[in-house]
Amino acid sequence: MRPYILAETNWRDIQNQKFDVAVLPWGATEAHNYHLPYATDIIEADNIAAEAARKAWEAGAKIIVLPTIPFGVNTGQADILLDINMSPSTQAAVLNDVLEVLNRQGISKLLILNSHGGNDFKTMIRELGLKYPAMFISSCNWFHSLDRSAFFENPGDHADEMETSLLLHLRPDLVLPLEEAGEGRDKKPKIKAYREGWAWAERKWSQVTEDTGVGNPKKATKEKGERFFEAVTDKMSRLFVDLAKANLNDLYE
Repeated sequence: MRPYILAETNWRDIQNQKFDVAVLPWGATEAHNYHLPYATDIIEADNIAAEAARKAWEAGAKIIVLPTIPFGVNTGQADILLDINMSPSTQAAVLNDVLEVLNRQGISKLLILNSHGGNDFKTMIRELGLKYPAMFISSCNWFHSLDRSAFFENPGDHADEMETSLLLHLRPDLVLPLEEAGEGRDKKPKIKAYREGWAWAERKWSQVTEDTGVGNPKKATKEKGERFFEAVTDKMSRLFVDLAKANLNDLYE
């Protein structure tokens, strides 16, 4: 039993605990090229949250990791078989219910640990922050926390070398041989503003990529995944510790 993982603890041990920060991992259920499981984002969220929480707990931070939400925003993948979409309005309702419990029970800091590029919690946090003024609500994208080029050769953002390496480290039993993987070629927008990134439109996944991947996974290795996992959980744990220590009345300098 890990005392910082809510799903593993029990009422006897938890009833007198005081927690500084609740962490809500949020993933997605979606195709990840031909070689990775639909639960890739969930597996990453579970493991990164748990390992970062372990490191933070051992550093003295009272962290509680809530169960991972398994569905994310997949509106651009409506025609990909069994990519399960949770609309942003549904996410906001779920987040509201979680916040209502934490607020009532005096846990004033919530961090959403996001594991899916289609999720965006900023507008929800702005709205719910007004509803729960005593709460400090924040989010982070673990996949943006480090310079990937220091770990991986090929860029990408979905079932790429990074995600494949992580899964080879975390759940190699769920990864098919890399020779069975697609190359993750993706088409770029023809409109210059979208291609440059200062204008945005949702990608229609089946028009962008044939194998559902974005980024070539062929050079992925377990060793790269292990190195990246240690680095990213070190960085996440520092955030957990900083949040636990933070005085909500003295956040700026």
